[in-house]
Amino acid sequence: MLDELLLLSKIRNNDLKAFEKLFRNYYDPLCRYANSYLNNMPVAEEIVQDLFFLLWKEREELQIRLSLKSYLYQATRNRAFHYLKHAQIEENYREKAMGGFIEHGNPTPVDELEYKELEAQFTLSLKRMPERQRKIFCMSRFDGKKYSEIAQELSVSVKTVEAEMTKALALLRKDLKQFSNTQTSA
Repeated sequence: MLDELLLLSKIRNNDLKAFEKLFRNYYDPLCRYANSYLNNMPVAEEIVQDLFFLLWKEREELQIRLSLKSYLYQATRNRAFHYLKHAQIEENYREKAMGGFIEHGNPTPVDELEYKELEAQFTLSLKRMPERQRKIFCMSRFDGKKYSEIAQELSVSVKTVEAEMTKALALLRKDLKQFSNTQTSA
């Protein structure tokens, strides 16, 4: 415990060697821990890498109340759960979009083609959005974050997030209008 406090103190004081030691000691075990929830080692590695990146980036403001080890494992678990929640949200969107094309049973080749066209148009619309607007939209709709969380993370006001979401949704409604007409007329 004392070693952890000393290591954390050094990291807060920009000691890169102390951070490297922390990384070497915990990277592999944390990846295996994340993978136990995800069953996807590349994603587990990305989650742990992001955790260490954030840890270094916010080293001076870190408020670790438990042991450093407990903090790392809890943060890894939370990030893994967040990833799983995000994956479920994406799957739900996909099912809803596909559900609009399917009336009974399995999708027909025409249903699948229309869905692929919708998905391509949606991706194109996302690319057309200004970077900040796209980021806000994705954080809200794909990551499941609240407007207040997005505002805090991006250092903007909640009103800015609301305005960008309004613009993003208007663009998507306009760009995807042809697909809603197809579904309602069927």
